[in-house]
Amino acid sequence: MPAPSLVSVVVPTYNERPNVELLIPRLAAAMKGAGFPLEVIVADDKSPDGTADAAEAGIRAAGIGGRALRREGPRGLSPAVMDGFGACRGEILGVMDADLSHPPEVVPEMVRAIVEGGADLAVGSRYVRGGGVEDWPWKRRFLSRMGGLVAKPVTRVRDATSGFFFLRRGVIEGVALDAKGFKIGLEIFVKGNYRSRREVPFVFRDRIHGESKLGGKVMALYGLHLLSLFFWRLRHLRFGWARRV
Repeated sequence: MPAPSLVSVVVPTYNERPNVELLIPRLAAAMKGAGFPLEVIVADDKSPDGTADAAEAGIRAAGIGGRALRREGPRGLSPAVMDGFGACRGEILGVMDADLSHPPEVVPEMVRAIVEGGADLAVGSRYVRGGGVEDWPWKRRFLSRMGGLVAKPVTRVRDATSGFFFLRRGVIEGVALDAKGFKIGLEIFVKGNYRSRREVPFVFRDRIHGESKLGGKVMALYGLHLLSLFFWRLRHLRFGWARRV
């Protein structure tokens, strides 16, 4: 039996020191228990709270591969993730938030969906059976549902705004992803080279430490991003809509 493929997880951060100190050992333990080699790339936007130092200490303590990527380029989640992908060595790439809203214990199931289940893309989903959210006010639940609803013209992924996903490296090779896009996951769901996907249920739990980045500006950027993807889809309609199963 061939050795398991290295799994590279990109974690974009800004002022997430207390969270990465909890995330890295939990993720390392979950992947070790499942038998998957792991590297963690923490793509940090020059956090003044020492997030990068804490990440490097946590990676060493956990005995896993990876490093803190101290970014010099434009700040933001999408460019951070893309820089992180460039630093990854694994054949399976993943993205998750640092704030523990994406449970590390679900990661092995997502990886199995690719390694054993034959999927090219595994999306952590709040909106399939077994998924959900905790401790959200009705307004935030409504906005999240609407975000998925208005994305239906460009993707069949039910949790289109998910930032928790794993994929084979080939899904993004040669794909021109827009680093300015608000949701890098949505970019990949629409433009990626994949034939099969699986949505893996998880329960989203709001952050304990730090502040959410959600706000009016973020929602406006999401609308503009969707519009650009809609026109991209129109230009490429005949090349791939049918294969998005």
